[in-house]
Amino acid sequence: MRKSSAFWLILPALLGVLLFVFYPLFQIALPTFYSGSANIFSLYEKFLSENYNLQVIGRTILIAIITTIITLVLSFPAALWIARQKKFLKSLLSLLILFPMLTNAVVRNFAWIIILGKDGIINEILLSLHIISSPLNILYTNTSIIIGSIYLFLPIMIMSLIGSVSELNLEVEEAAAVLGARPLVSLIKIIIPQLTTGILTGCILVFAGTMTAYTTPQILGGNRHLVMSTLIYQQAMTLGNWTNASVIAIILIIISALTMLLMGRVMKKIDRRAINA
Repeated sequence: MRKSSAFWLILPALLGVLLFVFYPLFQIALPTFYSGSANIFSLYEKFLSENYNLQVIGRTILIAIITTIITLVLSFPAALWIARQKKFLKSLLSLLILFPMLTNAVVRNFAWIIILGKDGIINEILLSLHIISSPLNILYTNTSIIIGSIYLFLPIMIMSLIGSVSELNLEVEEAAAVLGARPLVSLIKIIIPQLTTGILTGCILVFAGTMTAYTTPQILGGNRHLVMSTLIYQQAMTLGNWTNASVIAIILIIISALTMLLMGRVMKKIDRRAINA
């Protein structure tokens, strides 16, 4: 195919990306540099100079990191087991995993209110077993946001890993076992290096999704535990400060992009070390 032909084929997609992705970002970012001050970054400096805003940023990143790690730990054994089942059972299990995603996220989060509330199932079980003497305050905390986020993004992580596990070279594992490699050594030096692509893809999807999620933090976190997405909504819709909301949105995009770039580099280093080992 000629280069000119390839260019004309890709041109509609390129125009779509420029029009529907970069142009809205440009429209959001532009007002944040016109604050009437000589310093075009004065709005960003003002936002980052307040301790409350830094706490919101730190809470958002921490929740996203914890959610990603726990989701990966829970998904890894499930994906290994599902990917090595027979074709029919594998398809059935994959369908069951994806089934909750057909339900609206608002409905699923309201279900967690019933589960995590003071009169919820968890507190009732703990009280009946005499483990606690009074109901725990789980709802409207960082813990409830993490629980809801894990439940929301667990299917995405599992499906990302299943695709990579299905392409594993079992002969390499069998050869390592014959040569005396222990299961843990085989997992670290053979299985994980072959799954770096799936792990990276799943982690990026979960981390980015958790960082930018609004419904789960709003319903399960309440107004006392704001994250950046709920802070954007508060600034824009409650206070009517759209410029400040744009500042927060740009900072959120930058943090998400830098973190995902860092994750990609870390995974590449892990992959190279494992291969060299």
